[in-house]
Amino acid sequence: MLATLPQPVAEEVAAWVQALRGQGPRENEPRSWEGIRRYLSTLQPVLTAWTTTGMTTLRDVTADHIQDTLDGLEGTVRRQRATAMRSLFRALKRERLVFRDLVRHLPVGDLTGIPRPVPSDVLAGLLDQATTPFARLSIALAAIHAVPSAEIRTALTADLNLARGTLELRRGLRRHTLYLEELTHSLAADWLTYRHQRWPTSANPHLLVTQKTAPDPDDPAVHRITMQKVLPKGQTLDRLRQDRILNEAFVTGDPLKLMRLFGITEQTAMRYVGIAYPERTAKLPR
Repeated sequence: MLATLPQPVAEEVAAWVQALRGQGPRENEPRSWEGIRRYLSTLQPVLTAWTTTGMTTLRDVTADHIQDTLDGLEGTVRRQRATAMRSLFRALKRERLVFRDLVRHLPVGDLTGIPRPVPSDVLAGLLDQATTPFARLSIALAAIHAVPSAEIRTALTADLNLARGTLELRRGLRRHTLYLEELTHSLAADWLTYRHQRWPTSANPHLLVTQKTAPDPDDPAVHRITMQKVLPKGQTLDRLRQDRILNEAFVTGDPLKLMRLFGITEQTAMRYVGIAYPERTAKLPR
């Protein structure tokens, strides 16, 4: 993709990628290549359109350019593009490759809106509808422990300790420990038994594997489309995660507990508490 851009723009985008990987002048927690690839795919048509008109450096981007790229977009598409642009220009400003961060205050969409809860009857029936140990464990991790779908896919078998009842999740340089309650512990044990019986010689380090990934010598993680197939149409693992965090916010109203329980950031915890108890947070500075 960089090879299709004029050299100055390509160098600026490459510097952004390096910053996202934690390899820039400023020390940052590295993002995954998968996340960076999504950012680049989202911004590729924007960068192509800008450079086609003769733009040779991102220093020439104006507020009008930004607005034109977002006009007519709604929902997830707009949010993804705005989020990627905010990341790009924030990094370039920090690296002093642009003079101003034009998108610093750009609204990225309904990020503060109330997540729609999964209907209780749907949630209660999900495990009953799941037909495989793979599906049941995936649903439990999302709906009970609020694990993001990407982390469910990339969790490692070595980080599951049934004797201690824990699952260690790797989040860049950080770690978050899940303490498995009885149901998830039982489902994890069922899955390990099934996996060993089905693919006894598999060297894939990931906790979840499929018939395709278990014998693959490159040890890939399960594809996100495979994860989506474990749920009924219209449901997603990330939606189950949102519902779990929101329910806990209604029960406790304590952002510190949400942070400890789910390993989420202060900002995310406050957002959920604000949704559950708007009267407590309405007058707080943003």
